[in-house]
Amino acid sequence: MADDELAQIRAARLAQLKQQGGGQSSGGGGGGEGGGEDDQRKQQEEQKASILNQILEPAAADRLGRIRMVKASRAEDVENRLIMLARSGQLRAKVTEDQLKQMLASLTEHEEQSGKSLKAPKVMRRTDWDDEDDLDDLLNDV
Repeated sequence: MADDELAQIRAARLAQLKQQGGGQSSGGGGGGEGGGEDDQRKQQEEQKASILNQILEPAAADRLGRIRMVKASRAEDVENRLIMLARSGQLRAKVTEDQLKQMLASLTEHEEQSGKSLKAPKVMRRTDWDDEDDLDDLLNDV
């Protein structure tokens, strides 16, 4: 029963996306060659989103969305890895939030080993500047 409802929801969403895509492409006729590239990019993004919806549990998808808000490149890396795993058949079930956390930790560890530093830059403060001496110099000059 739930599979039938899910299939109906997917079909309705697909029809909605096709309708929205058709209305946008007919309204923007001045795009020329760039319009084709935009359509192709949109199609790739839709495919990517569809795959991620199929392989991620809602909590994991939510966490990935929050990661995207903070650091889009990190989210891209995780998404690409998840899609690669799904296409190679290494995912047996939907990815949970805990599995996503583990993947993020392994990516962080891998980046640290490969030389990419994720730590905040070190702030160097001047230590030779003293406000009190400057005030004394100003008062003595008067």
